[in-house]
Amino acid sequence: MATTEELERPTAAGRPASEPRPTKPVRDARVDVLRGFALLTIFVDHIPRNVPALFTLHNFGFSDAAEIFVLLAGYSSMIAYGGLFHRSGIRTTLIRIARRCLRIYLFQAGLLLATLVIVRIWMDLTGLTPRFGVAPLIQMGLLPGLLRGLALNALPNYLDILPLYILLLALFPLVYFGIRRGIWGVLALSGTVWLTANLDHQLNLPNAAAVDDGWYFNPFAWQFLFVIGAALAVAVRAGNGLLPWRGWAAAIAAAYLAFALLQGGSWSDWGLPDLKPLAIGVPDKSHVGPLRLLDILALSYLLFSAPAVARFCRLPWLRLVDACGRHSLEIFAAGCLAALIGRILYRTFDATWPLQIAVNLGGLAVMLGLAHWQDVRLKRPAAPVPGRP
Repeated sequence: MATTEELERPTAAGRPASEPRPTKPVRDARVDVLRGFALLTIFVDHIPRNVPALFTLHNFGFSDAAEIFVLLAGYSSMIAYGGLFHRSGIRTTLIRIARRCLRIYLFQAGLLLATLVIVRIWMDLTGLTPRFGVAPLIQMGLLPGLLRGLALNALPNYLDILPLYILLLALFPLVYFGIRRGIWGVLALSGTVWLTANLDHQLNLPNAAAVDDGWYFNPFAWQFLFVIGAALAVAVRAGNGLLPWRGWAAAIAAAYLAFALLQGGSWSDWGLPDLKPLAIGVPDKSHVGPLRLLDILALSYLLFSAPAVARFCRLPWLRLVDACGRHSLEIFAAGCLAALIGRILYRTFDATWPLQIAVNLGGLAVMLGLAHWQDVRLKRPAAPVPGRP
């Protein structure tokens, strides 16, 4: 497999005078469209009793939008910060990563505070108690629950993926420099940690808001997907934007996805005969069980080796989905709050068809509209400074 030399050139200190300065990498439309799709799907999936959630990715196999999100986080981190290490140096890149981690944390803190306040107001107005999300933090008391949530010691359901992202991004420099020394060694080490976490579920970080007292997205397991994403970026860049196409590999990947559809399909929920060939339980999501891992790997190979996928993701009608992926943090936050409103409305008035249509169309419209507004805002020329020509 290629090394990170395929991603960037040496720094100015070690670059020949005739060699041009490294340029910022061009965005990969596949990453933004797939991430946008994952964010829209997460919104739909985060509302219990939501009928559209019967037709999202997790109903057609073992993995779901969370695996896509984390794998692409590793991919985009390698593209963005891997190149930045060489363009701007170690110190500048570490500062940029630290600022990004801080920004994600501030979004997490804002979402937590907004969620607690909204749920508390809803409880006071209706006399109902939440069955979802922040219920454990509410039971601790509003202020103690908030403080423990801000300390990432109590992660409520639906607000637990950004803390994982913060941790993985903070560890990215170690991943990057490890990959530079030997990509297979890093993958082997990361895979060993993942396997250990699957064999010993006590290997986790504490979470006072969970029944089993651990992070739902166990970082010791989910880091493997992040590292795989970083390695995938290196391989794709080395192949001029595509993984090597091998007919036998594509056939194996497609066959496994077909098996995952039969085994993981929501047949009873769809009102169809059960077609599961094996009597096994749902693969563990908290620790990225082996069947889930193979599922996302097979899907990733087909998506990143087929030229048709790259062309498809550049279609104009996917522009808003692409924008959701490019402004992922803002769109994720909007989706979390929209899903919270949806859960509250379903809990208060029941999940009737008219309400489900309003909640889903309204939430998707907010996310897509915000993505469009972000695009317009960033493309708008800066106002001239008074007194300057």
